[in-house]
Amino acid sequence: MKRVIRFFLILLTIFTILFVVYSFLFGKLFPYSPIIIGFSEIEQENTIVYIQKGHKFTEMSKIDSLIPLIETFHELEFLKKPRIFVFRDSESYHQRSVSKARFCAFYNGDVVISPWALQEVKRGEIDLEIYLRHELSHSLLHQHSGIIRASRYPAWLLEGIAVYSANQMGTSWYPSKEQTYRYIAEGNYMPPDYFKTKKEDLIKLSVKDRNPFIYCEFACMVDYLIKEEGRTNFLRYMKELCKDRDQKKIFREIFGDDYETFLNDFKTFVKDCETINNR
Repeated sequence: MKRVIRFFLILLTIFTILFVVYSFLFGKLFPYSPIIIGFSEIEQENTIVYIQKGHKFTEMSKIDSLIPLIETFHELEFLKKPRIFVFRDSESYHQRSVSKARFCAFYNGDVVISPWALQEVKRGEIDLEIYLRHELSHSLLHQHSGIIRASRYPAWLLEGIAVYSANQMGTSWYPSKEQTYRYIAEGNYMPPDYFKTKKEDLIKLSVKDRNPFIYCEFACMVDYLIKEEGRTNFLRYMKELCKDRDQKKIFREIFGDDYETFLNDFKTFVKDCETINNR
């Protein structure tokens, strides 16, 4: 009996090792792998770009030029060169990405680009620079947070900073600041703490594009915080959250007010703005 148990334990160990190795090389852990198979590596001054073999990608220098812009806005420097993965086909992307989105930033700071995103760029539907600035904003904060804290960083703030810093409002499917204000004044509002939780689906929104609106709502909150509390205080808040997950405690310490009060003040401000504009 002991021999049988030992045999199955050995098989389980072998299977586990093979599964982990496969996940790093060809599965969802791919961006965390120190060994990259099937991609050409191009190291630049600020980034390392991996292009899946067979793909003709020529925007490497454009990617590299974005890093100083991102560091300047966040007043943070990348701790290491972010790795950017460009995929040739959808099958490989779905196999190796944890997200079905056009772009995805992993918690270690690496970024993956889907093949259909590049097709949308060619058709003029999205702007590669704007979307990459969005994802590289995540990448920068993830690097300074570390993998565990990055997974706990307030999701609403992460997206709000990315949209705001990339000037994404009013582009592609994202409503402008003015349109976002109108939507909120009409009663559309995603509670930030519901975002990316089971409660998110309970919120009904009468907007043209649900996710772009939500992202722009959070970008408007970032804009409001910066204008009300100052850029210096906001950046301090952003950076402190890379070290500590207690958002409400840090919010109170830096801004001298409760997080819930801020949310209510923001909604009141938006409604007042819309009331004045409609007179």
